[in-house]
Amino acid sequence: MSQRINENPMWISGALCAQTGPDVFFPEQGETAELAKQICSGCPYKDPCLQYALDHDERFGVWGGLDQAELRRLRGRAA
Repeated sequence: MSQRINENPMWISGALCAQTGPDVFFPEQGETAELAKQICSGCPYKDPCLQYALDHDERFGVWGGLDQAELRRLRGRAA
């Protein structure tokens, strides 16, 4: 998740990503994000995570079940 120290939302400690290595949510170029998306799909904090990513303009990683390209498309529709 984000490296912002002073902006740690209350839900983050209970999110499934907090129990998984960050490498899963920040795949290298050419690696798949499918495992992260599967983990997100069962997370009770998927929606606030996605909203956090949009509010903080997160551009890397998987947030709320969406990968970088999907986040860019979603931002484009909102503009």
